[in-house]
Amino acid sequence: MRVAFISEHASPAALLGGEDAGGQNVYVDEVARGLGRLGLRVDVFTRWDCADAASVIQWAPRVRIVNLPVGPPRLVPKDELWPLMPAFRDELIRFAIRDGVRYDVIHGNFWMSGWVATELRRALGIPAVQLFHALGLTKRRHQGSADSSPPERIGVERAIVRAVDRVIASCPSERRELIDDYGASPGRVEMVPLGVDTALFRPLDRREARRRLGLVLTDDDPVLVYVGRLLQRKDVRSVVQALALLAKGEELGGRRTKLLVVGGESRLPDPIATPEIGELQRLAATLGVTDRVIFTGKRDREELSDYYNAGDVMVTTPWYEPFGLTPLEAMACGVPVVGADVGGIAFTVLHGETGLLVPPRSPAALAAALRGLLANPERRARLGAAGRRRVEAEFSWRVVAERTAALYAAVCEEAREPFARAPGRPVAIGVTPTAAASD
Repeated sequence: MRVAFISEHASPAALLGGEDAGGQNVYVDEVARGLGRLGLRVDVFTRWDCADAASVIQWAPRVRIVNLPVGPPRLVPKDELWPLMPAFRDELIRFAIRDGVRYDVIHGNFWMSGWVATELRRALGIPAVQLFHALGLTKRRHQGSADSSPPERIGVERAIVRAVDRVIASCPSERRELIDDYGASPGRVEMVPLGVDTALFRPLDRREARRRLGLVLTDDDPVLVYVGRLLQRKDVRSVVQALALLAKGEELGGRRTKLLVVGGESRLPDPIATPEIGELQRLAATLGVTDRVIFTGKRDREELSDYYNAGDVMVTTPWYEPFGLTPLEAMACGVPVVGADVGGIAFTVLHGETGLLVPPRSPAALAAALRGLLANPERRARLGAAGRRRVEAEFSWRVVAERTAALYAAVCEEAREPFARAPGRPVAIGVTPTAAASD
């Protein structure tokens, strides 16, 4: 089976130190590799955003990255890529013709790639599946006027839901949103959670992890760790506020809880490159906890296991989170998670079993949960061990790849049935995204 894996802005190659690498890059990388190990051949189509990159990269056994020459050969913010999608579609078709390859299934990632996937489905009669990674209506609901997505996004997403053979939901809340907000047929929504590398992310000795990091941490310091992008919606500000509440209770007890903030746009913590670092530094100074907050800057995935293991508790309290890989990575390391009771976190973290869930934007509730866990090492150990078991059973990338391959097989089998799908029609080369989405 040959798979066209479309990810217009998130290439696996960006994980090698590139900018704007997040959960979608990890997903595309891990699932493509997993499918390759199962014997499928996968071409990951992304935009050529670096002049020095090869047009085709043999990325892993049976997995290629195809960099399509669309737009300038430099990083372009993803919210500015929408007008380039007709050219992306056309270049993908040209590549397939030149390479002499016919794909058995198309897998779109994010809404713009989904538009390309539906165009190819109609043009070539190839079944298509779609994973949005984030839904426009949910983003608008939580970000309001701060949402920088193109105005066409939600209409395009609704058209994709109607057109593809299956929509993948990564968690129950996303499945509900697809059905309730987008009118998806329940029988066409398949839940396949995202995963974690259980070999890379594994339990390590906490004291040794702290020593390897070379940070100013004693063996007895209670340590909270946040790993992820530093954006306002991730609400690390609530974590800093909770830390200040914990600090007040520690004034007479001798304990000094620290917060390890791992993330940013540069290797060194830079408030200019990452404005949210500046906001968090100002907040910490105002609350009198500057000496308790340690910013590390951006770190590669291969380094993160030590950071998770250096912590007593991993904290993640975004306003909303479509799925969220970092709680799973912490659980894989045997570290209990205190997370916001939203989106994918409410699915991956089992309250009272692998961690604790708290309301978003509630520093007081977060501080209370953290205070109880930090005072009970036996409970932390029990939650952490249960988290590792849950990840191994339900969220390894091997399991994700197997479920995804089974989904491909199902839609391909349906495509062979008479009258199962509407006939394709030629793609109108040069049609603008807005016009095509309104067909």
